[in-house]
Amino acid sequence: MARTRREASTRHPRHERRGEVRLPAVVATLTAIGLYLFLPEQLLVAPRYVLPALECLLLVPLVAINPTRLTRQTRAFRVLSLTLVGLIAVSNLVALVILVHELVSAGVKDGKSLLVAALQVWLTNVIVFGLAYWELDRGGPVSRTQLPRSALPLADFRFSQDENDDAIQEVADGASGTSDWVPTLVDYLYVSVTNSTAFSPTDTMPLSSRAKLLMSIQSVSALITSLLVIARAVSILH
Repeated sequence: MARTRREASTRHPRHERRGEVRLPAVVATLTAIGLYLFLPEQLLVAPRYVLPALECLLLVPLVAINPTRLTRQTRAFRVLSLTLVGLIAVSNLVALVILVHELVSAGVKDGKSLLVAALQVWLTNVIVFGLAYWELDRGGPVSRTQLPRSALPLADFRFSQDENDDAIQEVADGASGTSDWVPTLVDYLYVSVTNSTAFSPTDTMPLSSRAKLLMSIQSVSALITSLLVIARAVSILH
């Protein structure tokens, strides 16, 4: 166990400069695209395959630039990655607005279909905001592993590891200052999940104005989905 803690300062990607693994982000993105693809027809903002096809086209060059690990970044790469996340986020928020409108103004009878659609929108919300936090914090996944800490942009989020340096030894050994730890996609997805369920920050605090704005939008949309859409769908089922 002591050896494991001693190795904490050499086992993180920042030391190896290998970059974060690409696959989890690809899987998360394709999952969000797939969830939109199977939404009911009335919730789509364009013909069913138009937006998913466009999003896949944006994903292809991103994977081509960094097929296995995220180590290279250009201005075009940043624009493409942020555009992809923004496109998924906007289409999902529009689908949520349409879904709420359908519930309020129309006599919806297909409760099961409605409930499934609400869960699809909520889950896509979790994924896309997790991707957004991952893309924006400290300059993005490439910057976080390839740049020295002194060159990193200001942090958008403060994780618990960022303030554990003065904790007990077995906790401090995994802190950012000791092990050079940096968050990965899993950490941002966790932030997104907790923000969508607790409707507020838990152990990770937003620092920048844009992080606070994004978390506010996510919390409100998750609250609407949970309290209005799902509640309405359950009442229809009864």
